[in-house]
Amino acid sequence: MSSQRRVQQQPGYILHHRPFRDTSQLLDIVTRDHGKIAVVARGSRGSKSRLAGVLRPFLPLRVSWVAKSDLGTLTGAETAGPPAGIVGDAIFSAYYVNELLLHFLHRYDPQPEIFALYEAVIKALLITDNIAAALRSFELELLSLLGYAVNLDNEFGSREALKIDQNYEFRMEQGPVMVEREGPLVFKGEVFMEIAAQRFEKPDILRAANRLLREIIGFHLGGKELKSRKVLMDLHRGRIALSNSRNQNNNAQ
Repeated sequence: MSSQRRVQQQPGYILHHRPFRDTSQLLDIVTRDHGKIAVVARGSRGSKSRLAGVLRPFLPLRVSWVAKSDLGTLTGAETAGPPAGIVGDAIFSAYYVNELLLHFLHRYDPQPEIFALYEAVIKALLITDNIAAALRSFELELLSLLGYAVNLDNEFGSREALKIDQNYEFRMEQGPVMVEREGPLVFKGEVFMEIAAQRFEKPDILRAANRLLREIIGFHLGGKELKSRKVLMDLHRGRIALSNSRNQNNNAQ
């Protein structure tokens, strides 16, 4: 980016923020028309900053900045709607969504479809009773928009439609391959079809989709561990342990 660029009132959401020097912040923001950007918000952590309550994740913003390199300078930000108000497990899931965009998006690569998908999943996490289903749908659609569309309809090689009762192993960059054995990524053809159709109201399909998409996303991230996913898994394991402990105590009484 050789010449200075000035952008005004661009729809965006903060994906990540971290302190910079004494009173400033470094912000990663996903914008509708400019993709992911990185800017310095000077003085935004100061006690008198008018941006102190504005620069928050999951809050729809209109942001303005100037840039003559990959790192720009924020010149203004204002709310463009009410905060999402996400609480409980949904807040960790929303941070997971943010982390996916941080890793997958390139700076200044406009992808308005991904911006719209992001807005939709943040709104969904606010109202849904099935957070896991919302995340699996988001992951499938994000991978497709990134050019990593997951083939769940045809057998690799023959390109024939999957058979309902046949076992297939999902192989990265290939898709389902017919096998006779069991394995962590081996599913019946019917399961692949149900995942493709996003029938996540079915608990067994949702569990299979979680296992499959965790491996696919891990592959495309080069094995990089996502902090938010680790927190979610630790919480889940902790709840299972607590539930088992309570059941044992009840049985002992």
